[in-house]
Amino acid sequence: MSPSSATNRKRNVNSFACVFVEFILFLIHLSPGVTSSTSPTSVRQCRRRFDVFTVTSESLSKLRNCPHSPALHGSDSAQRPSMTSENGQDPRIARISSAIRVIPNFPKPGIMFQDITTLLLDTRAFRDTVDLFVERYRGKDISVVAGIEARGFIFGPPIALAIRAKFVPMRKPKKLPGEVISEEYSLEYGTDKMEMHVGAVQAGERVLVIDDLIATGGTLCAAIKLIERVGAHVVECACVIELPELKGRDRLAEKPLFVLVNAA
Repeated sequence: MSPSSATNRKRNVNSFACVFVEFILFLIHLSPGVTSSTSPTSVRQCRRRFDVFTVTSESLSKLRNCPHSPALHGSDSAQRPSMTSENGQDPRIARISSAIRVIPNFPKPGIMFQDITTLLLDTRAFRDTVDLFVERYRGKDISVVAGIEARGFIFGPPIALAIRAKFVPMRKPKKLPGEVISEEYSLEYGTDKMEMHVGAVQAGERVLVIDDLIATGGTLCAAIKLIERVGAHVVECACVIELPELKGRDRLAEKPLFVLVNAA
């Protein structure tokens, strides 16, 4: 075989390997059993699996320059925090905000109701919401995501699954079967209670408390007290929406609060 033929054959093998690895990475990116973010670790593992093709630095360079390679171009959700719009804000925040419908005078006159059902109908905005929370809390050694009834049950479970934590529902009185502990909190007119199953959260666990919205902060305060009563640590409270004029975050006993959207 002539030197030129050998060179061409080697180049063809490398090109085939490049295309094959790109195809595998593309399948991994689309797999329903895998999150949209492809971590650097998973990319390295994938490359090791296909070392048999002896992908050279030249062919890997070609792969990096391919516009359809999701794992090497930062198009996945793990890279999204670096995305900014002209005002310096992650563009996903604007998409989430625009997907939330405001209903005036519901459930009573004078209330501007923040309706997240329209957000749930927008699959892209819904996914962006979950992704932003997952990006913030992945790798923070959180073992429990505690969701507050009722709409904390919508966002809590997918976040818990993504960060490999258990989900604990925190409910109103007489909604949980079995033995519970409860915490009373004040409303504008009267009081209410928050309950949690005995044994659901263990002493020493690190907990994320999540709800759709913070207004006066009463329910979040009750959730924090319940969790701390069993000896666990509240890492942070997280909400999709905040009504800042009601100053709910001031009641959280200095616990950090992370929100995506501030409602005017």
